[in-house]
Amino acid sequence: MQSFHFLHMKKRRILYVSSEVTPYLEENQVSTMSLEAPKKMNELNNEVRIFMPRYGVINERRHQLHEVIRLSGMNLVVNDLDQPLIIKVASIPKERLQVYFIDNEEYFKRKFVNKDADGKLFEDNDERAIFFAKGVLETVKKLNWGPDVIHVNGWMASLLPMYAKTLFADDPAFADCKIVASAYNYDNNEEINAGLVDKIKFDGITDERLDLIEKPTFNNLTKFAMSFADGIIEGSKDLNDELSDYIKASDKPTLGFQDVETFGEPYNAFYHNEILGE
Repeated sequence: MQSFHFLHMKKRRILYVSSEVTPYLEENQVSTMSLEAPKKMNELNNEVRIFMPRYGVINERRHQLHEVIRLSGMNLVVNDLDQPLIIKVASIPKERLQVYFIDNEEYFKRKFVNKDADGKLFEDNDERAIFFAKGVLETVKKLNWGPDVIHVNGWMASLLPMYAKTLFADDPAFADCKIVASAYNYDNNEEINAGLVDKIKFDGITDERLDLIEKPTFNNLTKFAMSFADGIIEGSKDLNDELSDYIKASDKPTLGFQDVETFGEPYNAFYHNEILGE
């Protein structure tokens, strides 16, 4: 049962940006929390939207994805190349929640998520992450839906806090927006293309925090997201020492790991009280 306090909190716009979301991809800690958190925040009187990449493994017919023509048609520049942005949308079954999918033939048509048939990370995962982050922010602008909180989950979403606080900082849609980053353990702390920093610098970004991703491992990408965030959530129960130590040193508002059965009110209180200062 919802408490009186939560029922009377101001309605806030919360944007979830995730590498993976169930039921579109297999269940793991990122994809599960990327569904459960929006569902619960929706129930707790917040206005919620979700963004994820439209990987080629997602069955568009089964999940009833369709292109949003009025949002598609923009071009994004990634490493001096124009790439067309396609936006698709679907509704989570039995939930009043819309999921927006960032799509592009070059980056997301292949029938895999982040690795090829041999289990090797795609060489262009760096560009895919740049395209995804910029694509989300441009689409949110076009929707004319300025979020109060953006919550990022998973390494593919890790560049968004930086772009929101640099390239898009003066845009009215993001002027007062706060960012939360969740930190997760990965089975393998792999490294994506080391050319990532140069491609970000191509956008005119010279922030000193780019040093964090000179070696763009999953842990370093997570630290990079946290460095631009206003608050941090521990998404894994026993977070590895590298991320734990970084969080302690950051001195940012932090919410410890919350079980999927009971996270609702702690998350909601964290957004409203710690992040938005209500």
